[in-house]
Amino acid sequence: MPLIEEVATHRFERIGSHSHIKGLGLDENGKAKFIADGMVGQTRAREAAGIAVKLIKKGKLAGKGILLAGPTGSGKTAIAMGIARELGEDVPFVQISGSEIYSAEIKKTEFLKQALRRAIGVRISEERKVYEGKVEKIQINKTKHPFNPYVEIPESVVITLKTKDDEKTIRAGREIAYQLLEMGVEEGDVIQIDAETGRISKLGTTKEEEGLFFKKKTEMPSGPVLKIKEFTYTVTLHDLDLVNSRAGGIFSLFFGGGLEITDEIREKVDETVKQWIEEGKAILVPGVLFIDECHMLDIEAFSFLARAMENELAPILILATNRGITKIRGTDLESPHGIPIDMLDRLLIINTEPYKKEEVKEIVKIRAREEGIEISEEALEYLAELGEKTSLRYAVQLLAPASILAGGKKVEKDHIEKARQYFADIKRSTEYVQNLEGMLR
Repeated sequence: MPLIEEVATHRFERIGSHSHIKGLGLDENGKAKFIADGMVGQTRAREAAGIAVKLIKKGKLAGKGILLAGPTGSGKTAIAMGIARELGEDVPFVQISGSEIYSAEIKKTEFLKQALRRAIGVRISEERKVYEGKVEKIQINKTKHPFNPYVEIPESVVITLKTKDDEKTIRAGREIAYQLLEMGVEEGDVIQIDAETGRISKLGTTKEEEGLFFKKKTEMPSGPVLKIKEFTYTVTLHDLDLVNSRAGGIFSLFFGGGLEITDEIREKVDETVKQWIEEGKAILVPGVLFIDECHMLDIEAFSFLARAMENELAPILILATNRGITKIRGTDLESPHGIPIDMLDRLLIINTEPYKKEEVKEIVKIRAREEGIEISEEALEYLAELGEKTSLRYAVQLLAPASILAGGKKVEKDHIEKARQYFADIKRSTEYVQNLEGMLR
């Protein structure tokens, strides 16, 4: 059980590459705004995704999926996350790469089963003891990763919650710190923390939001910080699978119930969930399973996914690829996007386009704001030019080293230029190595 303790009477950094995505940025008529919900450009693709969201909500996408096809760095992951955000704040979003299924520890189908069930939530409401209030102060303490000393991970968090009538400061462990980071909780937000399980719900913000980052506006809670109230949270089918698999014997205490979960356990969980739903104790929340680099999947994986999509307990499947005609892995057959034709027939295909200079500029501005980097207009223009000539990702990647070179002060054009000299883009790197190879001939 996560440790939470009150302590007697600091800001953190969010580094997720898509933590700014709040939705698809569409107006009430389904038309894409140029900049909205953290999204920039890609108007046609976003409007198509908006239509897909309406189909999902009406239950007309059952047994089908979505394929995002476009060049590298054209916003495919952002659109997939935007679809999940449009479906609801607590809708599960699971992202994997096609190459991840090739593991020596578990079978491909088992990996995909677990991913599918992590993308299906069960929303449960019950009375629990919770900490609720506006985040007055937050301090996340970090430590070195046990296996990689160059990476810092959250170790604990000290957070001050305030209501109109009370204020408390609590200290919590790593699990809660991770949740706060993943949910992008910051000072001014109103949150609930389950005192027993440590599960967090973000209710909104008390701050006046500006520009791109709109959140649900809410009032500061009243009464004590620690209270008993109805608490709604979402667990996944995979979470329930794990709980049931570890209740099976003494060995599960030491070995976690094994690497694979049996179909019998899953069937038992499904029956229980269906019973909860019928009794009104829970609501099913189908989420999104996003598989990037789907051309890396093999014929067996595609066959499994095609069958799984027709299951009554299935999430929304979104695939993404940057390949054209290529071989279906595991066969000698070539196919569009490396996907079998029978699978392609089940997919709505949305194309994404390379970003233009003005779009690159706005996205860089968003990332700079997310990472707390102050940047001049001249530097923004220069990064936009670089992004158009090279790639959006290269332009965004230069932000952090340029900030280091600026010593934490405002990033200017010369800081970007120095960072560019230190870190090459793909084209310059390729030319450099090819020239060296020519010297050896």
